[in-house]
Amino acid sequence: MKNYFNLFVKFFFFTLILFITNSCGGIYRPAPVKDVPVNVKDRVAKNVGEGKGFRLFNGKEKGGTFQFASSNPLWRATLDILDFMPIINASYSGGIVITDWYDENNSKNSIKITIKFLSNEIRPDGLEVAVYKKNCKSFESCQSVRDSGILSQEFKLAILKKAAQIENSDFVKNN
Repeated sequence: MKNYFNLFVKFFFFTLILFITNSCGGIYRPAPVKDVPVNVKDRVAKNVGEGKGFRLFNGKEKGGTFQFASSNPLWRATLDILDFMPIINASYSGGIVITDWYDENNSKNSIKITIKFLSNEIRPDGLEVAVYKKNCKSFESCQSVRDSGILSQEFKLAILKKAAQIENSDFVKNN
């Protein structure tokens, strides 16, 4: 019985290998060097055009276009506007800037700002500014709330104005 099983396994793998190599065109035939593009993207396009290739996930490429932080006017303007505050997290790839709690003259009221970048373009819906206020009666009893007042709009407007100035000055320098 064991010999039949070993024979069956060998026959199965031999048949499987036969089908796999047969679907590749039978015998290996190397392509002439002059017909193979040197660039990888050209080879991929040629193979897909001839029906020889396949793509996973519908061929959609992941990721997006990113600029360096120093060339993005919106990012530079945000850091210029918030230069008086200590920054906890500034993640360009994550599109967020978070400041630490800031107060002047050790008062019992402090603010914290979170800025989310939704676009690289300078436009009002390209960033979201959230301002949080913390009121402390004593060291142990502090209450923090999100400020829905005019302060977040003022920071947003200041960042957009500064970003427009930076973009204009970069445009003048390049032209």
